Amino acid sequence: MQKETKQTQDVKAKRTAKNSVFLDLFQNKSYLLKLYKTLHPEDITATEDSLTNITIENVLTDNLYNDLGFIVNNKLMILIEAQSTWTINILIRVLLYLAQSYHEYFQRTNQNYYKSKKVKIPKPELYVIFTGNKGRKPDQISLSKEFFEGAELDIEVKATVLYENDEKDIINQYIIFCKIFNEHTNQHGMTQKAITETIRICKNREVLREYLTQREKEVVTIMMSLFDEEQIMESYIKSERYEAAQDKVKEKAILMLQKGKISIDEIQIFFPELSEEEIEEVKDEAMQLA
Repeated sequence: MQKETKQTQDVKAKRTAKNSVFLDLFQNKSYLLKLYKTLHPEDITATEDSLTNITIENVLTDNLYNDLGFIVNNKLMILIEAQSTWTINILIRVLLYLAQSYHEYFQRTNQNYYKSKKVKIPKPELYVIFTGNKGRKPDQISLSKEFFEGAELDIEVKATVLYENDEKDIINQYIIFCKIFNEHTNQHGMTQKAITETIRICKNREVLREYLTQREKEVVTIMMSLFDEEQIMESYIKSERYEAAQDKVKEKAILMLQKGKISIDEIQIFFPELSEEEIEEVKDEAMQLA
C-alpha cells in the first residue's frame, strides 16, 4: 500500500499546472466577472451575459502560456500571465495577442477593414499578471520605454502589471495560489503531494476556496500528467544535442582516418564513445571518401 502511495506521489505534476488552472478558472463566467469587477469596480452594469470570452486558442499560444481575452462594454480586456521568472519580452506577447484579437474580432463582426467605412473597434486594456515577487519592477511597462529608450514610436503598447497585494480579490487570490504552489513544489518536487498540499492550504486560507472546493478533482487532474510535456521536450532536446555531438565525433574519426593518423582497427580505441553501428558508419563514409 505504501508503495502505491509513493508511486502516486512521484507522478510528476505538469510544469504548466498554473497555466491550466488560470484558463480553467477564468473560463467560468462568474469568476471572469469577478476579475473584471476587480479592474473596474465602478462599472455596475456588467453582467455575466455581457462578457464575451475571446481567448485565443492554438494560434499564438500552445497551452504553455496563460493568455486571456474578453470583451465587455466595448472594452477589449487582455490579460497575459508572467510566471515567476520576469521577462520584459512579455510585451511582445501582449502586442501579438492584441493584433490577433482584433483580427478575429473583425472576422466575427463581419467588418472589412479594406473598405472605406470606418470599422467599430473596442477599446483595448492590457494587463500582465506577475506571479512572482514585485521587487523593483514597474507598475506599467511600455514598448517605447523598454525597447526603444523612450523614443516616440508610430505604434505604442502599454500594459499595467498586477502583483500580489493585500486585497482579497480573485486576481490576488490566483497569484497567492501560484506562490503557494511554488513553495510546495520546492519542498516536494513536481508531485501530487505538492498539488494536494497547495489545495488544502489555499482552502484553509480562503484562497480560491469556492473554485477549489467545487472543482478539486478536476484541478488535480489538470495539474497532473503522466506524460509531462516539458519532460518530453527536455528529452527531445537532449536527444538532439547527443546526436549533434556524436556527429562531430564521427566527423573527427573520418578526418583522422583520411589523414592516416589512425587505422580502421583503432577507431574504437580512440573513439570509445562511438557505438558499433556508428563505427560501421564511419568506416563506410571513410571508404566512400577514399
